[in-house]
Amino acid sequence: MAIKAKVGILGASGYTGAELVRLLINHPNVEIVLLTADRRAGQEMRQVFPQFTPVKLPTLVSIDAVDWAKADIDLIFCALPHATTQKVIKDLLGKAPKIKVVDLSADFRLHDPAAYQRWYKHEHSALELQKEAIYGLVEVYRDKIKSARLVANPGCYTTCAQLPLLPLIKAQAIDLDNIVVDAKSGMTGAGRSAKEEMLFSEVSEGFHAYGVGHHRHMAELDQEFSLAAGREVIVSFTPHLLPMNRGILSTIYVQSKNKSAEDMHAILSKAYANEPFVHVLPFGEMPQTRHVRGSNMTFIGVQKDRIAGRAIICSVLDNLTKGASGQAIQNMNLMLGYPETTGIEQVGLFP
Repeated sequence: MAIKAKVGILGASGYTGAELVRLLINHPNVEIVLLTADRRAGQEMRQVFPQFTPVKLPTLVSIDAVDWAKADIDLIFCALPHATTQKVIKDLLGKAPKIKVVDLSADFRLHDPAAYQRWYKHEHSALELQKEAIYGLVEVYRDKIKSARLVANPGCYTTCAQLPLLPLIKAQAIDLDNIVVDAKSGMTGAGRSAKEEMLFSEVSEGFHAYGVGHHRHMAELDQEFSLAAGREVIVSFTPHLLPMNRGILSTIYVQSKNKSAEDMHAILSKAYANEPFVHVLPFGEMPQTRHVRGSNMTFIGVQKDRIAGRAIICSVLDNLTKGASGQAIQNMNLMLGYPETTGIEQVGLFP
């Protein structure tokens, strides 16, 4: 039997940590050997997430208790909050430079340290690592990810917006100064920490925008769209919170002077014809979040607007899977030399 890669999860008590465990326990090529959760140190994973009761998993430990110089680990998933992640990974790779890392926080996504400081309100504390970090949108950076030591897993909102827009930007099919992304997410996108504004009575039976005009994912969108276009691109992006657990739906409005909505659909269909996790629906058909729930899939639909030259694009994904942990495993598979789809081929859970 082939030797399995040994992986660890830092921040296993959060939603993305639990999603990583859910997917990795059935991955044929890996073994989970480390789970950290500082506040839950000493507990079993089943005490934090009872769904793992039948599964034998390592006891949760504090990050400070891990001796990285002696750690027998091939890859680490870092599911920690931004700001703390840079110091943890800097220490980890300083003591164990052969360990590969997939970071699910925002700490290594922005190439420009000045942009990071502007959006996250503090200086970047691992500049040398930032220089080597590869942005982990597999459908764009697949070849670079294969040889990377440190991969910055993209944000959930940004993945949902980039996948339908990047091929159109690269094909010069849309007006770069007239892009509107109207996005809605389930509550798990806000994390598992106790917050008054996330109480059931505060969120249920309602629907609201947040981070209007200043959401941090704007920086990520600006960066990747500008790189694709070869010039500065700033989109209009507004996130909304929906009273559901999982899922993101982005309704995107684009304008073109020389391409029809049908042309845009053809560009996207060609771009993703051979991609296992991105599926463009027949023209005029719109995707639903319930159809990708629990899967690593992204569904994209294109429809013609009443306004000439304008198209309406909808994309959906599960924010915890393709928007976070599933995409992280997709990155891991490439970094460790496994088939990209291994362990994450599940279709959506419906109903």
